[in-house]
Amino acid sequence: MKRVFISADHGTAIVYFLQSSVVEELLASGVEVVLFTDDEMRETIEQRFGRPGLVVEGLRLDRAASYAGRVQPRLQWLLSSYLRRVGGSWRINTRAMDSHIWEVWKENSWKFRIAVWLPAALAILLLRTFPWARRLLARLQVRFVPDPGLYEDVFAGYKPDLVVASTAGWRFDRYLLREAAAKGVKTMVAIIGWDNPSSYTLPGAPMTHATCWSELQRKELCLGSDWPRARVGIGGMPSYDGYLLGKWRLPRDEYFQLHGLDPARRLISYACSFVHFAPNLPNVEALARLVSDGSLVASSQLLVRLHPTHFQSKPAIFAEERKRIQALSAQYPHVHVVQPVPLGGSLGYYGGEDMPEKASMLAHSDVVVTVYSTMVVETAIHDTPIIAAVIDAPGGWNHPRKYSLPLRKIGDWPTHQRFRRSGAGRVAEDEDALRDLVNLYLSDPTQDSDRRKKFVAQEITYTDGSAGQRTAQHILDVLNESA
Repeated sequence: MKRVFISADHGTAIVYFLQSSVVEELLASGVEVVLFTDDEMRETIEQRFGRPGLVVEGLRLDRAASYAGRVQPRLQWLLSSYLRRVGGSWRINTRAMDSHIWEVWKENSWKFRIAVWLPAALAILLLRTFPWARRLLARLQVRFVPDPGLYEDVFAGYKPDLVVASTAGWRFDRYLLREAAAKGVKTMVAIIGWDNPSSYTLPGAPMTHATCWSELQRKELCLGSDWPRARVGIGGMPSYDGYLLGKWRLPRDEYFQLHGLDPARRLISYACSFVHFAPNLPNVEALARLVSDGSLVASSQLLVRLHPTHFQSKPAIFAEERKRIQALSAQYPHVHVVQPVPLGGSLGYYGGEDMPEKASMLAHSDVVVTVYSTMVVETAIHDTPIIAAVIDAPGGWNHPRKYSLPLRKIGDWPTHQRFRRSGAGRVAEDEDALRDLVNLYLSDPTQDSDRRKKFVAQEITYTDGSAGQRTAQHILDVLNESA
């Protein structure tokens, strides 16, 4: 019997593997799956998704974090969390990586900038220019493996044929993947994030295979991170099969009743995004005024979906913005606020517990407004009009140690640029433009419909709900190929 380890240390990975047909297809093919996840959530995941052939184990994240913080922590951070993340080749769009470089500059002391940031800048130039430098970084990272092996017992007990992870060693999964490589076990990354190949770039562990959403992502992996093209498969995006098949969508009247929405009013939804870099409050306040002051062509209401970042305790500015957005629902009668449902443990608010909520919001909204988040792809799947609002707060977060990046300056990030160039939606830089675009789409929701459909096909490849099956088949093909 073939056996696969799957590392799912993030809520979105639970959706990708367990709320799609990926694991189901593997089990049906006679493959045993050992899924590793947050230790605190192991029993919960087992109870909800358990079935014959599926075993759930803990990722031992506390021990992984202890090792990362105890054994040459500054060097591990420099190699695996910084240089790896921003060292992708110039051959791809580096705007997202560039922003992280300046974020690290802003949020550290002058002593750090002189001792670490400036020497690292030279290393980044080498990494982005020369393949040999990227190979050297890979070799330097591999030396860091907890000893004795953190996962020695599970490798000895289960003897896996393949380890699949939701990142290419970009998180603490790097230790599991490094142990796998040291034992000669094949490793595969399943790209679960739209911007992952262009924002996180180089692997943090030796990787032999990848499966991604599209030809665009494959090019980013091959050109930016030196992946051999033959080792990168295109399986689409399994997490979106449920959208495409109408699996999660609630009836409109049921969804409106759930949130106390007025069925006689049009629905404008705002999905908070990019909170880590910039406040969303100006966008939300502008929409709250528009649905309340009679300036729209049809009576409307606003539903605001908070972002997982709004529930981080540090820095306090994120929670403060959450409270100010929630206060708008008391100030304006036609403003409503919903929050993502936490899955628990370190999986946080990125779980799939509220996929019916998201699917219903996207399907039943007349217009969806966000910044440039992955929600633009998810909205386009539902053929709902999309606006990227980039109304900036003066001074950004106005916090002495928090890096801010104006929303108007992120339009050339790789995924953002593709959205703009596709014409699948429009961009509003101020409240007047936002009003005009909302009115445009309220008057004619078919505007840009053809471009939305082309955009979806461009970004996720398979639009028939078959991505889970295709991804599972790619995993099976790798399992069965000769070493």
